Amino acid sequence: MSYFKNIFSFFLILIVFAQFSVWSQELPPIVTYETDAYKAGNQNWMIAQDDHQFIYAANHSGLLEFNGSEWKLHTTPNETTVRSVRVVDNKVYTGCYMDFGFWDREENGTLEYSSLSDRVPDLVLDDEQFWNIISYDNWVIFQSLDQLFLYDLKTENIEVIHPEGGILKVFNIGASVYFQTINKGLFEIVNGNPILISDADVLRRAKIVNLYPNKNGYIIHTQLEGLFQLSEQKLTPIPLNIPPKNIYNSIELSNGNFALGTVSDGIYIINSEGETQLHINQVNGLSNNTVLALFEDANKNLWVGLDNGINCINLTSSVESYIDDTGRLGTIYASALVDNMLYLGTNQGLFYKHFNKSESFQFINNTKGQVWDLKVINGTLFCGHDSGTFIVNDDVADRIFSESGTWTFTAVPNQPTILLQGNYYGISVLEKVGATWKFRNKLDGFQYSSRFLEILDETLFVSHEYKGVFKIHPNKDFENIKDFEILEKPVKTKNASITKFQNTILYASKEGVFKWNLQETTFQKDSLLTNVVLQDGYTSGRLIVDDSDKLWLFTQNHINYFTHSNFDAKLRHHSIPIPYVLANAMSGYENITYINGIEAKYLIGTVNGYYLFDPEDQPHRDYQIHFTEISAYRRNDTISSLSFSASEEFNYKENNFNFAYSIPQFSKYANAEYQYKLEGFNDEWSSYSSAPNSTFKSLAPGVYTFKVRGKVGDSQTTNTLSYNFVIAKPWFATNIAIISYAILLLIIALIINQVYKNYYNKQKQKLIEDSQREIELHQLEAEKKLMKAKTEMLEKDIESKNRELAASTLNLIKKNEMLSAIKNDLKKLDSTKNVKSVITTINSNINEEDTWNKFSEAFNNADKDFLKKIKELHPSLTPNDLRLCAYLRLNLSSKEIAPLLNISVRSVEIKRYRLRKKMNLVHEQGLVDYILNI
Repeated sequence: MSYFKNIFSFFLILIVFAQFSVWSQELPPIVTYETDAYKAGNQNWMIAQDDHQFIYAANHSGLLEFNGSEWKLHTTPNETTVRSVRVVDNKVYTGCYMDFGFWDREENGTLEYSSLSDRVPDLVLDDEQFWNIISYDNWVIFQSLDQLFLYDLKTENIEVIHPEGGILKVFNIGASVYFQTINKGLFEIVNGNPILISDADVLRRAKIVNLYPNKNGYIIHTQLEGLFQLSEQKLTPIPLNIPPKNIYNSIELSNGNFALGTVSDGIYIINSEGETQLHINQVNGLSNNTVLALFEDANKNLWVGLDNGINCINLTSSVESYIDDTGRLGTIYASALVDNMLYLGTNQGLFYKHFNKSESFQFINNTKGQVWDLKVINGTLFCGHDSGTFIVNDDVADRIFSESGTWTFTAVPNQPTILLQGNYYGISVLEKVGATWKFRNKLDGFQYSSRFLEILDETLFVSHEYKGVFKIHPNKDFENIKDFEILEKPVKTKNASITKFQNTILYASKEGVFKWNLQETTFQKDSLLTNVVLQDGYTSGRLIVDDSDKLWLFTQNHINYFTHSNFDAKLRHHSIPIPYVLANAMSGYENITYINGIEAKYLIGTVNGYYLFDPEDQPHRDYQIHFTEISAYRRNDTISSLSFSASEEFNYKENNFNFAYSIPQFSKYANAEYQYKLEGFNDEWSSYSSAPNSTFKSLAPGVYTFKVRGKVGDSQTTNTLSYNFVIAKPWFATNIAIISYAILLLIIALIINQVYKNYYNKQKQKLIEDSQREIELHQLEAEKKLMKAKTEMLEKDIESKNRELAASTLNLIKKNEMLSAIKNDLKKLDSTKNVKSVITTINSNINEEDTWNKFSEAFNNADKDFLKKIKELHPSLTPNDLRLCAYLRLNLSSKEIAPLLNISVRSVEIKRYRLRKKMNLVHEQGLVDYILNI
């Protein structure tokens, strides 16, 4: 019986412990991307990053691309699952079902796929999938479970290695490539051939997850057998302080630690000795416990490809978070650190644990209920609770006041033994008697809730959410209230608060931040603080002054704090890019505590946990902004993507433009913001916005330059994007058209002017025209008579010349006939010397050349250019042919021509025949008719 009683007591203790303790492990921020965010398949098998810091994931539905603002899915030509992805020289290489190749970015930002397996279709096995891609020297190696395809980046040749027994996984270690074959061991590829490195029993039976070099050889991570050190063929186990896990993958981080992805328990981050540094699973923030891929990006974020989703773990973030998914801890309203003991005041009560230790939060007895405030004053921890006031020592809370709930505590200057507390129903006094604090009295005469209470020069200020600001004058001993008033300004607003900073009272509301002016005894707006609150988006008027004398306030996109300069009285503004929606705080109940430990950390309470961060350890990174799409379109028409680099001219109807851009940053507690301007439309920079695009519609014709830049937190992008374009004017508004319109108007004006002139001068002009017409008629008649006389004279001159030419020709004919007859008669006489002399004289007088020259001169005068024309028509004619043509032009017979040429009639006929042939005249065409018609 006692045995069962002990068992029951044990389980009762376990139940109580589970109810009032919460295991604490501060984790780096985790950004989760569910399938609803990236609109693709659940499983993500491999992750890579390019020079622009865009992220690529081998997804069940294709290749996923993430530019920091937008996810895009690129399906493969055969629409199969992408199993592997690797970026080499800014080309994205992928492997999928029976296909592998690369994606190249076009000038308009889109990715175009080129298959490499199509070059060697006979070498790809049926049902083969490519599970891994590595880069080695100038090779990209695609691995399936049966063979390796080696793509030479220089020659673009593809070689194949087909080991016996298949390939479990391929590894690139330094200047070597290794792979594992089941039942055979670990091999190295040397000169294209596999060389056995180790056939240890573990390496033959256990799947190697990854392989890492170290000073002693290699560290080997296996799937089920754990970690081993391989040194000179000797395999030594590395102890792990984690339970046996099915390790699916692992990577070495830049800090020397290792990230292990398991099949069923999320991620373990261990050091080189196998000690666990961090364990992240679905219980504490991971989207899924099955880790298919791990990748560390350029900013040392750990990307996790899961069986359902993608996560990004900000390992180097200055922010750590604790999330209580069980709800046992509740919403945190206050916190404090005393003697390295961290206390959390929540709506469930007061909890504690040792700071910087991975242990559970313990509940402090008797504090069940709402805790409003925790404040350390003169070494004592006071707890303001719904049921009163507690003093806390270690794990014990003693109640010293229970008449009403307590909101807050305020020390009285120069009176260390007196403490004011704001209660649900007024203000009361605590007094230290010896070493013990006790309730002394309530300030009579003031019954209002005093959640925010401050004291300045013996004047109390209370902020009431529904009444406004009370100004209260207590008596010197704080026994009662002499008088109080409700200030008219500033006006009351929801979630307003009041605090004292640098001996000045500040009041914050949605109207701004106001500062108490002692001289004028009124609140006046503080321009610096108000601008921060209003410009970044008002969320709450909660003002907090921490123990390091920093003033904190929360806005839409930042957590802001202010410090005083060492050299002047001006406030210095600092901001932490944690948006309010991610801060996850209760509006109006925000809280932040300075944890004065080894590291200057701050704790911010949330609705389900807390954040730890160091504001001085905000990493500064160089961010770049990139265009993701530029498009132009007509209204109600299709959109066309444009090149990012080329400047273009567009039709006046294509006057709608959309510019999309992004800053690839993946921090959970940082927002990328963008600022743009369109020169030619508005030369002023826009205000910062988180929207990663801008649209301009119905732009007027003109020359434009679009510019955009951005920032992440306080870090401005190192570049500004620019795109130039021109919208052409419509044809009716071009310069030529305008000049044409001006000319046309001028012409019309001139015409109208001329019409008026014609109208006024019509009669006069008519008379002048009639007179001119008569004069012209007389002139025409005179010119006609003169032309007729000239024509008759020319005809007579031509006839005279023709008669002279005919007479000359006849004289020549008669002379030559007479000389020929005399010559023939002399030939019949004796051939004496004297007779021969006479014949010679006759021959000289009938010289054909001399006759022709005289005739040619006369002929040209009568029939100008005939010989030139016929020579142009028939270039092959000889001078003798031209003479014959001239005689025929005079319509001379062969008998009349023979004496002129000093030949017989028969010879003339032969010449005429030859002339016809040279002129290529047809048989029906007469030679004389042809010559006369030229």
